[in-house]
Amino acid sequence: MSEKDGDKISIIAEGKHSDLGSVTSPYFLDVWRNPAAAANPYEVTTEDKLPAQDHAPAQISLTDCLACSGCVTSAEAVLVSLQSHSEVLNTLDSHPSLPIQHDNVTEHMENSGGEGKIFVASVSPQVRASIATTYGVSELKAGWMIDQLLGGPSGLASGGIHRNGFTWIVDTNALREACLVLGADEVAKSISSSFLNTPPESIPASKKPILTSACPGWICYAEKTHPHVLPHLSRLKSPQALTGILLKTILSQRFHIRPDQIWHLAVMPCFDKKLEASREELTDVYWRPSSLQEPTPPVRDVDCVITARELLMLADTRGVSFPSLPQAPICTPSFPDPILDPFLFPQHLPGLHPQKRRRRYQEPAAGPSGGYLHHVLQTQLAQSPGGKLNTIRGRNADVVEYTITRPLAHRNRSHYVSDPQQQGQPLNEAPVALENENKHDKEEEEILFRAARYYGFRNIQNLVRKLKPPRPRRLPGASTITSKPAPRSSNAAKTTNSATAGNINEYSYIEVMACPGGCTNGGGQIKVDDVGLGERQGKGKGVDTTDKGPMTQKEWLEKVDEAYFSMSSSDSASSVSESEGDGNGDMDMDMDMDRDADGDIDMAMDRDADAKTTDEEEEVVNGIDIRNVRAVLKHWSQSTGIDMQKLCFTAFREVKSDVGKGANGEKDRVVELAGRIGGGW
Repeated sequence: MSEKDGDKISIIAEGKHSDLGSVTSPYFLDVWRNPAAAANPYEVTTEDKLPAQDHAPAQISLTDCLACSGCVTSAEAVLVSLQSHSEVLNTLDSHPSLPIQHDNVTEHMENSGGEGKIFVASVSPQVRASIATTYGVSELKAGWMIDQLLGGPSGLASGGIHRNGFTWIVDTNALREACLVLGADEVAKSISSSFLNTPPESIPASKKPILTSACPGWICYAEKTHPHVLPHLSRLKSPQALTGILLKTILSQRFHIRPDQIWHLAVMPCFDKKLEASREELTDVYWRPSSLQEPTPPVRDVDCVITARELLMLADTRGVSFPSLPQAPICTPSFPDPILDPFLFPQHLPGLHPQKRRRRYQEPAAGPSGGYLHHVLQTQLAQSPGGKLNTIRGRNADVVEYTITRPLAHRNRSHYVSDPQQQGQPLNEAPVALENENKHDKEEEEILFRAARYYGFRNIQNLVRKLKPPRPRRLPGASTITSKPAPRSSNAAKTTNSATAGNINEYSYIEVMACPGGCTNGGGQIKVDDVGLGERQGKGKGVDTTDKGPMTQKEWLEKVDEAYFSMSSSDSASSVSESEGDGNGDMDMDMDMDRDADGDIDMAMDRDADAKTTDEEEEVVNGIDIRNVRAVLKHWSQSTGIDMQKLCFTAFREVKSDVGKGANGEKDRVVELAGRIGGGW
């Protein structure tokens, strides 16, 4: 703006942000100084009364986003250009699909001029719950409908230039189990002095309290605004990232192709997952062999991320009626690794009914965000004999404190033996001492483990303030300013009557998610206002379109959570048998063969179980076979020759954005002025 037009000051009034996802648009007021008007040099006006001006368009990238829920995570129409449903269709139509037969992949690659790709996808359980609620079907059938769209003959493969679909569609719950096991190990390493089993050395150490890092919105916020919390962040990759690197490393080595010839689509509940997929740390630069002679551009572990709403847009753009898709499983080829195949695809396990071949899902107590905190608590409980889990709600439902306590009498019992004569005591004295000790310890408990949960940016702001380091005093010889920790009472019930009232550093683990209510309330999920379109599409096609009256977003989220936690537990075996044969012709034959072979295979499994030694027995925590998960991760690392830290862990860094800052920012200008007047800065 030229000087003759006057100087302009823009006042931006921020819109209100709702925790349920609605954001009002900000408005602008411009204050102009008119040099010609000496009596009134300032004039307030609105933009509609200003002359039209040609401004250069603003340019931003994903690295400039603060994940404030004001644009990317809340506006339905905002799509990131390189990660959208349009990009999915463009990629499918631009590259021929490579066959997965082991003997002709390389030959076909050469014949296609290097343009062929293997298309793989991963789907989160939150997306399946959103689809299930929208169309009034079970989570199981919603997952089948998604599989039919991505990989079935009546889905995306029904159109396009190459008639491409996705060869493998992975449930992210598979790698979620690996994240839970590794996350518990990471916490264990931070409190290794009281941990019974020493965690692997490959687990990096983080500063207590350890904060979850699976939420990219929270990570982006921490890196750009609160770098002091970075040492507390878990170094563990998210299930999305782990799924991406597993598919890229295994398939590229098994088929002897480049990582960029494997195209991975992730269907997630959150727009911020696009930010995660764009991180430089989540590319093949950090894990590809150093023996590569020619440097190649970085290849993302996850090439594209779309949300539940974009999934419906994907079907609509291709001309596929989503509610008309068969509600039946599709046939998928075996994964080219005999150990990883049953881990990624439990439905490939022989001898079990399809309903029983599904992965075990988490309990409602685990929460809608993957169950990181729940698994850590269950792990600590399993290793704390006599321990009891206590829950204390905070100022709202998204702040909860958890403590594991144990009566002091349980610890003191170790001083007594079953035979008092071994201590040289009369038979009638030891029981009296134990009885008195129990009476005294009824009100005394020791806190073994303390954790918490923080959901939503409003609560996260309180958390990061508590994690700020002590502020040193400016006067010489003065002590640092620290908050006085709450007294550590041995009685857990009397320690605090509200969550997180004590010293935050006493916590060992905190689950942090940006979305209020957790991941089922992600910005990319189908909202209650979007349901009308889904109902109109589903009329006359077997979809529940009964008018149940107006529903609020809160009530809608409750139904999504219900679908997420049910995970088709209400589906009977008859519903599965009714759906057999609706998808592909080969499905009935495979299922019948499994049922005919049930008896023999079950007996073989029983014989194997009887042959197990004590050391080989399953170590099950929270329904997860810990030994099996560790064996799979070890096999993955050994078969690829890549260290476990490169595969499963990442790093975070402070990000300084120059968006909205000139060459001489306001802070620098203030410092300069203060120096001129002797401010001592």
